[in-house]
Amino acid sequence: MSSQAARSHMSIGEVLALLQGEFPDVTVSKIRFLEGEGLIEPERSPSGYRKFTHLHVEQLRFILTEQRDHYLPLRVIKDRMAESFGLPRAVQQAQEIRFSRAELLEAAGIDEETLAELEDYGLLAPVARRYDEEALKVARSVGALRRFGLHARHLRAVKAAAERECGLVEQAVAPILKRRAPGAIGEADEAARELSTLLLDLHASLVRIGVRSVLGR
Repeated sequence: MSSQAARSHMSIGEVLALLQGEFPDVTVSKIRFLEGEGLIEPERSPSGYRKFTHLHVEQLRFILTEQRDHYLPLRVIKDRMAESFGLPRAVQQAQEIRFSRAELLEAAGIDEETLAELEDYGLLAPVARRYDEEALKVARSVGALRRFGLHARHLRAVKAAAERECGLVEQAVAPILKRRAPGAIGEADEAARELSTLLLDLHASLVRIGVRSVLGR
């Protein structure tokens, strides 16, 4: 790589410094969240570091302006970005998949007894006798955990923790919804998504720390 090419790339910290004067609330986690949602796609170095260009900075400036001035949800901003930057949509709205009971059992690789147990302990609940993709993920995860002797009845603490985290999200977005401003629902939806991502990351880190302690590491 030439020295000129190397200078054309920026770290996430350098991007943050360029944006914070105009958008004081922007953070590293916010930029990572927007990347995770497919609005920007920085390159990665062989060691895994993000490499941003001036185009990425302009895309971020566009996104943050649309949010601040027009309260637009991300799905609308994606479409506007595709038009403004002449780029293909990063994420297509996938058609929602619904499974019958038999289809879920086959796709998840679990038996009827396991599914009944999931429903009995509140880990799954069909809607109009159909299951969505999140239900499939839950069923697959529980199926895999059974190999370690963990069943739905052992996972009530996990469900309770998830419900408490949902309560934190609800508490955080409630003031946004109470404003009843134009675009408040879209703003609350985006905030809830970002909070969910941050809470999941925190939860995973705490579990890893706890496991290391169990193993005496």
